[in-house]
Amino acid sequence: MPRTIIVSNRLPTKVQRTADGLTFQPSEGGLATGLGSIYRADDNVWVGWPGLFVEDESEQEFVTAQFADDSMAPVFLTENEIRDYYEGFSNGTLWPTFHYFGQLALFDDDLWQAYVAVNEKFCQAVLAQAGPDDTIWVHDYQLLLLPEMLRQARPEATIGFFLHIPFPSYELIRVLPWRAELLRGLLGADLIGFHTFGYMRHFLSAVSQLLGLSSQHGQIETPTRTVLVDAFPMGIDYRRYADAAASEAAAAHVRAYREGLKDVRVILSIDRLDYTKGIAQRLRAFALLLERYPEWRGQVSLLMVVVPSRDQVAQYQELKVEIDELVGRINAQYRSITWTPIQYFYRSFPFEELAALYRLAEVAMVTPMRDGMNLVAKEFVASKADQRGVLILSERAGAARELSDALIINPTDTKQLAEALHEALVMPEDEQQTRLANMQALVKQYDVFAWTKLFMSRLAHAKAEQHSLATLPLSAATTQQLAQEFQAAENRLLLLDYDGTLTPFHANPQRAQPDQELRLLLRALTDNPRNRVVIISGRDRTTLEAWLGHLPLHFIAEHGVWLRTAGEDWSLFQELRDDWKRNIRPVLELYVSRTPGSFIEEKDYSLVWHYRRADAELGASRARELTSHLTFMASNTDLQVLEGNKVVEIKSAGINKGTAAARILSANHPDFILALGDDRTDEDTFGAMPPEAYTVKVGSAPRSLARYHVPGVPEVRALLRRLL
Repeated sequence: MPRTIIVSNRLPTKVQRTADGLTFQPSEGGLATGLGSIYRADDNVWVGWPGLFVEDESEQEFVTAQFADDSMAPVFLTENEIRDYYEGFSNGTLWPTFHYFGQLALFDDDLWQAYVAVNEKFCQAVLAQAGPDDTIWVHDYQLLLLPEMLRQARPEATIGFFLHIPFPSYELIRVLPWRAELLRGLLGADLIGFHTFGYMRHFLSAVSQLLGLSSQHGQIETPTRTVLVDAFPMGIDYRRYADAAASEAAAAHVRAYREGLKDVRVILSIDRLDYTKGIAQRLRAFALLLERYPEWRGQVSLLMVVVPSRDQVAQYQELKVEIDELVGRINAQYRSITWTPIQYFYRSFPFEELAALYRLAEVAMVTPMRDGMNLVAKEFVASKADQRGVLILSERAGAARELSDALIINPTDTKQLAEALHEALVMPEDEQQTRLANMQALVKQYDVFAWTKLFMSRLAHAKAEQHSLATLPLSAATTQQLAQEFQAAENRLLLLDYDGTLTPFHANPQRAQPDQELRLLLRALTDNPRNRVVIISGRDRTTLEAWLGHLPLHFIAEHGVWLRTAGEDWSLFQELRDDWKRNIRPVLELYVSRTPGSFIEEKDYSLVWHYRRADAELGASRARELTSHLTFMASNTDLQVLEGNKVVEIKSAGINKGTAAARILSANHPDFILALGDDRTDEDTFGAMPPEAYTVKVGSAPRSLARYHVPGVPEVRALLRRLL
């Protein structure tokens, strides 16, 4: 039976070394909770690091056996690997870059090599577990290279990837020396998930700008597959937090806290120590609240929990010192004998006490400078059974895209945050209840289990879509069979697209003239009287005749508008009008003026807007706008809008490469057909071919009506040479 293999840097259980030997402790966290129902079912397995350096072979065998009983497989890493791969590249390079703290990022090739090596180690560990039909779900920034490594080893595998931190804008990603390798690593997956649409949009932009791969509706066409990219906001185990906060144990903790706090109102801040969390900014905002609104002195306290994290790293040590100094300064300035402004805890709390803190607090301050999602916000919402309380949430946390009933603030605006604190403290109870009820309904519906189910469903859908329109590689065996059938046939028809098929694209389309190799190849093919070679192109007839008119070729020009039999004059497929151009041309000229590098090509019965020389992202954006604009203008007319490779064309409807190819088929009745093309306009040709025809997509293979695909122009020419 097919299994699911979950892969993450850490396992949901960690190994600890004590005086009594090795012990096993469950890890807290939303991921372990959400995926618990998957990895413990149906012989599935979770692959990851156990959290401890285990170098003794007998201990490794013991740990492996213990984890196997709980559906887990450990990847043993050395101390140097954790230092260089995890602390070094993952947290010293990727973490600050992805969180918009690029000035703190390390650029060290030794750390990069360690990152590559550990991703390879994870790859081998996964391959040892995964069968050919298993689904592999990879998690987070420590394993960005793993999907492509797995894809190379298992080309047909079903692979998903989810990033739990933000994906930054192209301008930050481009700074990384290893940017292309990281993006290609991710594109090994069939489905790539992010918390928000914004992160997804940044990723698609980076892929377009750095790898030159186009996308449409969240689908990236790679040379071998269509990769689906989508947003999946992660949730929490709503019921667990709601029940814990409503329990008698939590109530007992709250009573104990109240004995010490008396009637003081509580603002809660919970975070691990990290420069992305905005902890110092919260302290300054709280101090400003006490300065601007003296009436809150003695009435409200900030209960701040900072969980230790990486406190051996200099940047984190400096942050800890800054926080300690701010807490000390504020308490020294405002405290009284009976009241302490800030209750500060530099430690973690057990789950039951954490739930009690959520229940106790009237205001939660969740204001990171940048955060992928931030589940603390959702945990607070789930814990408020009485629906009394206010969430203050940073606009730069992924959760802000969902929890719109929170008070959304800019975390760097200290004045705004101080005012939000005041607003939260004076907010009427009925408004608190309305806001919390709305947020609770959302957090309850889109919990971590719904997140898991949705991702796995979309991954299965993405794979099914690949298979439904997938083309097969033109293998050596298939090429041999094609050549044999070609040699046996008496009446052969070759339908050959030009740009992107017979010759590479050029930034200036008029400089894509046929080279000597192509002219000799076409001459050799047309010299055989059993061959009927048709150039079927979107180019204008004048250019095609100037470049190839000296050869005994047949032509279909302007996507089927003009036809020419070898040695005869050009003829129209049918009578057409071109008076519509005077209304359409000004629209295209407007887009030329708005898109540097773009230009207009005018054919007899069509207009083409080219953007190959424009900025990739701007050109793609303008192309979508123009297509929508032209489609609206063409409604209820006999015009059609076509999208090609870096072009948008408007022409008469009802005439395309397919209709023209069908006319040639009906007139000639060939016993061998080969059709080659590279873009969307060639799909009409493929669709018009009989089932026995050899239809071959050139370049990006996914989502094509063709039966086979080849990588590019060199392979096309090699195939045609086999037919000589």
